[in-house]
Amino acid sequence: MSATRLYAYSRPPPDPPLPLLVTGVAGVAGYNAFYYFRARYGDRVVGMRRLDNRLLADDGIEGCDVDRREAVRRLFETYRFAAVLNCEGTCKLKSCELDPPMAWRINVLGAMNLAETAREWNARLVHYSIDLVFSGTGGGAYDESARPDPVTVYGKTMAQSERIILNERAESCVLRISLPMGESFNGHAGAIDWIQSRFRQGKPATLYYDEIRTPTYTDCLNRVAHAVLASDLRGLFHAGGPRPLTLYQIAQIVNRLGGYDPGLLEGCLRRDAGPIPPRAGNVSMNSERLGEALGYEPFAPWPLDDRWAPDGERWHAARTGPEGSPARIAERLYRNPLLDQLGLARERVGPRRRHARH
Repeated sequence: MSATRLYAYSRPPPDPPLPLLVTGVAGVAGYNAFYYFRARYGDRVVGMRRLDNRLLADDGIEGCDVDRREAVRRLFETYRFAAVLNCEGTCKLKSCELDPPMAWRINVLGAMNLAETAREWNARLVHYSIDLVFSGTGGGAYDESARPDPVTVYGKTMAQSERIILNERAESCVLRISLPMGESFNGHAGAIDWIQSRFRQGKPATLYYDEIRTPTYTDCLNRVAHAVLASDLRGLFHAGGPRPLTLYQIAQIVNRLGGYDPGLLEGCLRRDAGPIPPRAGNVSMNSERLGEALGYEPFAPWPLDDRWAPDGERWHAARTGPEGSPARIAERLYRNPLLDQLGLARERVGPRRRHARH
């Protein structure tokens, strides 16, 4: 880790326009972003969840369906938002394949409603898209010039939402993220929580050898969102981490650092999986353009330490060094250890401490 990156990571960005709306707080990216900004700006930050998600309740979280234009407008009228971080989106691949109209309502119509309302209120808009707008057949390391060619309904609706955001609100910034690595509100959403929930119950988890992503710590992603909201950066940028990993390798890391039974992890090729949902291949992203725009390297590798990066199919079965545990996952995979190295406090995530039940 270079001294330049250490300095850039520790310096606080300027304040974003306030009040700030963070949508999609049921997802890993939105959930962690809401508590990051709430810790810094208090009740000037509001989170938005869907009306039917009543389990997600905390101060500052409002129920509002993004596909209902008038409801979105009423929320703006109440709080007079100066900025929006749009993390909303339905990302369950199979659900989207089986119900394309539902995926369109949330991912496309929702983006349209936010873009139009942000334009009416002259609000800064930063929108999270996804690496799955690509098929993964192009060899990976996609940059912003690559043409989207999604293989899933989810990817197709997210690609459409990108175009809407940039057309309706040209001053907006679209960030294509990959897998955000952090806590989820329900303990089984997101990559880490889903994999760990299987292992914790003694159930097998099957992951793909040939689907490659560029994951990021939510600690890094939150700071990128902060910097971009506070800037006049516009257009499309890739926001993936510097360490490409297969889904199988990600599960290896969770298995070994969590101290779980190595026999619970299984791997397969995408072609051996069922037809629904279709799976993308190597959708790793090149995010150099974002670093150049911000003036520093925005993402630490996930995981931070090279020793935690698998180098073989049975890497996770080697149990040398400290014993694995859920606490080690919390310290090294949910949280970027660089924060500890810099002596930086991390905000509370969620209505209560989530790790107590692990």
